[in-house]
Amino acid sequence: MNALSGSTTSVTAPSVTVFRDVRPYGAAQAVDLVSVDGLLAERMPVGAVPEVVEGAGRIALPTLVDAHIHPDKTAWGEPWHSRRPAGSLPEYVQGDVDLYGQQRTPLAERAHRLLAHAVTRGTRAVRAHVDVAPAYGLAGVTGLAEVRERLAGVLDVQLVAFPQHGVRRTPGAGALLAEAAASGLVDAVGGIDPAGFDSATADAEGPAQLDLLFGLAEQYGLRLDIHLHDRGERGLGPLRDIAARTRAAGLAGRVVVSHAFCVPELVGAPLVDLAVELAESGVGLTTVAPSAHQVLPFRELRAHGVRVGLGSDGVRDSWSPFGNADMLHRAHLLGWTTDARTDEQLADCFALAADGGADLLDLPPVTLRPGSPADFMLVTGECLPQVVVDLPARDLVVRAGRVVARDGRFTG
Repeated sequence: MNALSGSTTSVTAPSVTVFRDVRPYGAAQAVDLVSVDGLLAERMPVGAVPEVVEGAGRIALPTLVDAHIHPDKTAWGEPWHSRRPAGSLPEYVQGDVDLYGQQRTPLAERAHRLLAHAVTRGTRAVRAHVDVAPAYGLAGVTGLAEVRERLAGVLDVQLVAFPQHGVRRTPGAGALLAEAAASGLVDAVGGIDPAGFDSATADAEGPAQLDLLFGLAEQYGLRLDIHLHDRGERGLGPLRDIAARTRAAGLAGRVVVSHAFCVPELVGAPLVDLAVELAESGVGLTTVAPSAHQVLPFRELRAHGVRVGLGSDGVRDSWSPFGNADMLHRAHLLGWTTDARTDEQLADCFALAADGGADLLDLPPVTLRPGSPADFMLVTGECLPQVVVDLPARDLVVRAGRVVARDGRFTG
């Protein structure tokens, strides 16, 4: 009873779950993980009556972050789509339009199916790039905003309005990107190859791409995430320009360049100089481990303070029949493409999918220690490196102390 008002004050009991007999990171000694209101705690609150989940000696690992995925394009779970050869960005972009016109399942339903599947594979957050172009309008933005709402509390979704068709080469795309930025539905705006695919041409409309993007970011308080496929100086020039603009605009920590295929070409002092420049400007990078000559030298970059994340990219879309939205599998591919051999190298690949992505998206790190978010997965295995190689099933996926997937089935 409240003595001043005479009213009864109710106190909500904490939500407590004990995950019994688990091995954090594959430790030899099993322990109990105690979740209190979504955070790991050193001990249970006095008088708490917990839910108990038996771990049976399984390994507990942090859930993962997909820092670069295109769920609006996916045909995952749909009838097979036969892809025709493509060898240039315009051809791939046209393939997107063709597949979009053939899809019979609504975009939001396809994207939800894919991202719910990602949760069952141990993903806790994604940065979702959604195409904004006259061919689609803002269908991707509104569709993924709906998916984000449906998955709230289970999966964190950052939305990037991405002008895949270019804002200079495609009339109307710049205006649509500005509309998306003003909508309040997106977290970031994107761009693509400002010196190559979307460079100024005789009939180009509107401001130069980077002028438009940085202007929208400053006007609406948004992040930036720019696809950069160009190599050599055509890639490095815009990358350095992005770094300079980020410093000038005070956007450190809010700008990411995805792919950055020009960076793996550098070695020695030029790589170090660029890494220092990116770290000082606060520009992060994302890789998707597509091949040995395109994957970012993430260890060297991170050693110099550059934030680097890992992503799935496209999942069974018009660009490729491959992809599965499984970030543990992506860590496995990263190890494969970088010829990881030692336990430390394999653990580095896992850390890029867990810690690297969380840092890039400004999410709290999962350490499996008291105070950490209770976001983890339980797998059967010997040790972390073996898990990266053998890709065991995700027996249990936990988000904020709540089981959201069990034995590969999404429970939400």
